Amino acid sequence: MSEPVLELRDVTKRFGTRRRPIWALAGISLHVDAGETLGIVGESGSGKSTAARIAVGLDLPTAGNATVMGRPVSESGGKGLVQMVFQDPSASLNPLLRIIPSVREPLDAGSGKTPTARQSRALQALGEVGLGGEGGDRFPGALSGGQKQRASIARALAALPPVIVCDEAVTALDVSIRAQILNLLRGVQDAHGTACLFISHDLCTVAYMSHRIVVMYLGKIVEVGHTEQIFAMPAHPYTCALLSAVPQLQQGRHVRPRIRLHGDPPSVMRPPSGCRFHTRCPMADERCRSEEPLLRQLENGHLAACHYAPVDEARLAALAAARAAA
Repeated sequence: MSEPVLELRDVTKRFGTRRRPIWALAGISLHVDAGETLGIVGESGSGKSTAARIAVGLDLPTAGNATVMGRPVSESGGKGLVQMVFQDPSASLNPLLRIIPSVREPLDAGSGKTPTARQSRALQALGEVGLGGEGGDRFPGALSGGQKQRASIARALAALPPVIVCDEAVTALDVSIRAQILNLLRGVQDAHGTACLFISHDLCTVAYMSHRIVVMYLGKIVEVGHTEQIFAMPAHPYTCALLSAVPQLQQGRHVRPRIRLHGDPPSVMRPPSGCRFHTRCPMADERCRSEEPLLRQLENGHLAACHYAPVDEARLAALAAARAAA
């Protein structure tokens, strides 16, 4: 097997102070192969964006390693090995800089190309995302939200990086524009063989974009699998609950039973003992409260961190309903 393009190995990230630590990530490991899109899903506070920032070197891990093309991410700055598309292009694009120089920034930072070659590549990248012609001469304020996100994607792809990280890259866009941007991302990714770490809370979007999916909860990875495995045979109670909230109608009926979780996620400052999901899990017992489950292989690359995986969705839904009625 070839070396992953991007890899996070046993990565832990602590914010705050030693007296009041905030554990955003607690020993996660993941990898993205060449040309692959790995999706990460989870609710707010699960650690998705922290993983993205560590993957591009904006944050350093407290422990563990993050590598791109086999070298530490912290040493890849200026080499164009990993680029990021942020959620809000209005905040990530310099409002005082025209689009062409903004797109050219990764090339100017250390590509080694001549000024003429850098300008030519920036114009080519803008053409690939449908912003050719006068679009590159405008300031960000003169562009629509979709056009600004296209410019952000062009900037991320200008240096032809082996991997790009998309952190909620289409969340702020209208539905019709969102579909255009997703198809654009898939098209340029296929054209250049670029790997992608795609982070979103929208399961349908992640399913459309991803080859494999990582499910996170409270700084931990609770399930990993191919997209088809995750959607057809979710193995972790949290994944089952997430998927049950996605509208899936078949002859007027929902395909899977609705699983309603009760209570709020625990604080990352005081994560619970044992399984971090046990405070909201309808199946939790004493073992779940005292013993942390390991991420273990189920079949064919499908992993889950649950003592009782794979779980029965119908039984889980019945337990959740009984818990709600109690």
